[in-house]
Amino acid sequence: MNISAVIAKELGVQPWQTEAAVKLIDEGNTIPFIARYRKEATGQLNDEQLRSLGERLAYLRNLEEKKEQVLATIDEQGKLTEELRRQILAAETMVAVEDLYRPYRPKRRTRATDAKEKGLEGLANILLLQMTKRSMQEEAEAFLSEEKGVCDVQSALRGAMDIIAERISDEAEYRTYIRRLTNREGTLTSEVKEGAENPVYETYYHFEQPIAKLTGYRVLAVNRGEKEKVLAVRILAPVEKIRSYLEKKVIVRENPNTTEYLKETIADAYQRLIAPSIERELRSELTEAAEDGAVKVFGKNLEQLLMQPPIAGKTVLGWDPAFRTGCKLAVVDPTGKVLHTVVIYPTAPQNKVTEAKSVLKRLIAQYGVELISLGNGTASRESEQVIVELLKEIPQKVAYVIVSEAGASVYSASKLASEEFPNFDVGQRSAASIARRLQDPLSELVKIDPKAIGVGQYQHDMNQKKLGESLSGVVEDCVNRVGVDLNTASAPLLEYISGVSKTLAKSIVAYREANGRFQSRKELLKVAKLGPKAFEQCAGFLRIYGGTEPLDATSVHPESYDAAKALLARMGYSDADLAAGGAKGIRSRIHDMKGLSRQLSVGEITLRDILAELEKPSRDPREEMPQPVLRSDVLEMKDLKPGMRLKGTVRNVIDFGVFVDIGVHQDGLVHISELSDRFVKHPLEVVRVGDVVEVTVLSVDLQKKRIQLTMKRGK
Repeated sequence: MNISAVIAKELGVQPWQTEAAVKLIDEGNTIPFIARYRKEATGQLNDEQLRSLGERLAYLRNLEEKKEQVLATIDEQGKLTEELRRQILAAETMVAVEDLYRPYRPKRRTRATDAKEKGLEGLANILLLQMTKRSMQEEAEAFLSEEKGVCDVQSALRGAMDIIAERISDEAEYRTYIRRLTNREGTLTSEVKEGAENPVYETYYHFEQPIAKLTGYRVLAVNRGEKEKVLAVRILAPVEKIRSYLEKKVIVRENPNTTEYLKETIADAYQRLIAPSIERELRSELTEAAEDGAVKVFGKNLEQLLMQPPIAGKTVLGWDPAFRTGCKLAVVDPTGKVLHTVVIYPTAPQNKVTEAKSVLKRLIAQYGVELISLGNGTASRESEQVIVELLKEIPQKVAYVIVSEAGASVYSASKLASEEFPNFDVGQRSAASIARRLQDPLSELVKIDPKAIGVGQYQHDMNQKKLGESLSGVVEDCVNRVGVDLNTASAPLLEYISGVSKTLAKSIVAYREANGRFQSRKELLKVAKLGPKAFEQCAGFLRIYGGTEPLDATSVHPESYDAAKALLARMGYSDADLAAGGAKGIRSRIHDMKGLSRQLSVGEITLRDILAELEKPSRDPREEMPQPVLRSDVLEMKDLKPGMRLKGTVRNVIDFGVFVDIGVHQDGLVHISELSDRFVKHPLEVVRVGDVVEVTVLSVDLQKKRIQLTMKRGK
């Protein structure tokens, strides 16, 4: 198999692009490094394409390895024909290889094994050849043997039929056809088990849908219902079509002595051996496809959450709401340093609202608080009411933002949080985290296991290893796209940088603590265990502001410094210009990009990247994302009326719609059918997490706490 050609076709790119990417991956280069600094080599494959390429590369290499193992095993048995070798080498999936290997794979003891040991293989061959002129009872009499335990004609015939049933089950061609037919025409059904009712799964009590039309979230939902022993799930196949197909394949002669036996054998082979196996395989394939889709959505949502623009230069009060234990507050300065923590009790059962407001007024005046970052957990709505009343009573101009506190409790109880805030309890740490995730969402959220951030669906039902690897890749891409300040970055943030391991991240922080600020990227080479390869991979993503080399504050890679400096000199810019805000207008002055790239000995794509960076050093890609909605007033669900138009922030995107924060405690649902006037296959075509959208209220159910919204313009 030409792996590069196969992947190129799947990704819709040229084979030379995949060949170059594979070579770079094999040389130990990371995906972010290849995506950012090897664009010429790969023809500008982006990080998403490169990660898909990497996954397929691993799968196809495992497939080739499996083929070699299977060929060697069959060859050892002396059963490898040229035709079989060709079929195995041409197989495109693990399932296809397994189907071809099935007849030769060592088996546990079966009914067919017992029949063969009793010497009934000859009788099976007579039946399968369909040429006998005698009745099968007469043929069977020749195989009776008390010594082997074959004492009557019926048991002899039953043994022969078991042998044939297993042969039919092991035939790769038959299995492939049956699998495809069941996938195309089969139906997945679920029924509630008696006495196991659970309203959560009411939709699936008597559920039936063609496999070809099943959506991923339905597959994951019935899987969970089955796991919790609420639902009985099965696949209904087109049995008559399957039997008809098998009969045409197996019954090749009209022989009244053999036909009825073979029909009975075919029915048994399908019902007992093939159907359960195919059902397991299809359920597994459906689950894997559903998980892949859910992981992709989770990854897209996580990316949008991480790439939300930071609110820099503000003193923020983080508010972790609660009832009985009180609301934990943390005042954090613009650099993220915690200035003060306190607990107030404005919510039930204490209801000390006046006392809480007094504390808040003092904190706002004393520390110059400009923003309140309110977690959206328990007691959030009650806390929001207090905040809104407070803002009307104070002279200072203060706004509040409701932030997702998903993962805050996981972080606050972690070893990392206890190292960062050794003198704080979990509530104080959580409040500090809620404040910081408004100031710089990326830097704060990288401290939390991506799986705990909770911007997806059914994440606990998925393959956790696959989910973890995928989400870590998303975090890695986001961190490297933004870049980090080498002199302020925490170890958890640094370990997502290309080429920096967890151990190396700690070594960098330890070096910084022992030797003070890094003055240049070159100084990184003095860090223990950071060799030339690691330096090559990480240097371009690490920024040093106010150091000895102005280019260290940009995303220009050190390998391109000579070209960048020659370019600046040629255009009449100095280091001072670069340090003062960039070489403004430099791109508009270049009219022959190709010629200039040759003169500077860099690729044209690299030259364009260098120019973009020199013109606006350290540009933050998050600036292009929608800003958080700052609020100063509150709505309650009872205030909502159908037809009201509101602005809201997309909090979560799932297969069947999106949840939007419209300023009440309960997020509203925009069903996929209400996202646009045009047909929408998946919500991600229209919106992402963090998007600010205009919605219209369709209905409000106060009892069930459900808000239905639409984004259609005509409503």
